[in-house]
Amino acid sequence: MKKILFAIMMLCCFSLSSFAQEAKTPKPMAQLAKPYDESLDAMKQIKEAVAKADAEGKNVICQVGGNWCKWCLWFADYITTEEEIAKVVADNFVYIHVNYSPKNKNEEAMKFFGNPKLGYPFFVVLNGKGEILKVQESACLEEGQGYNKEKVLGFFNSWKAEK
Repeated sequence: MKKILFAIMMLCCFSLSSFAQEAKTPKPMAQLAKPYDESLDAMKQIKEAVAKADAEGKNVICQVGGNWCKWCLWFADYITTEEEIAKVVADNFVYIHVNYSPKNKNEEAMKFFGNPKLGYPFFVVLNGKGEILKVQESACLEEGQGYNKEKVLGFFNSWKAEK
C-alpha cells in the first residue's frame, strides 16, 4: 500500500512540475522571431506610429530593447502567442519595437524618452498626440522565467486610449 501511495504521489508531483515548467518556460532564443530592426530611425518610426494611433483612436506602445535581449524576445513572443493579450494589444495599440543596440542606440529616441535608466525591455506609452503617458520596465510583469498574464493584461488595460 505504501508503495502505491508513494507512486501516486510521485506521479502527481511529476505532473505538476511538468505543467508548471511548461507554462513558465519561454522558447529558446533560436526559435524566436527577431522583431527589432537596427536599420530603422526610431524617431521616424515613432512619428509614424503616433500618426496611425491618432487616426485609429489608439495609444502607442514602444517596446524598447534589441534582438540581443532574451527578455525582449520572450515578451514579443508572449504577447503574440497569448490570444487574450494579443487581442487587447491589436484592438487598443499601435505596437512598435524600438531598437537599442551597439550598432544603433537611437539616441534621439532615447533622449525623447527621457534617457531612462531601466532594464530591457522597457515600454513607453504614447497617446495619439505623441505625449509620453508612461515609461515602465518589464521586471514588474515577470514571473519566474516568463511573464505573468494577469500583470501583463493589467498593464495593457491600464493604458488603453480613452474612447
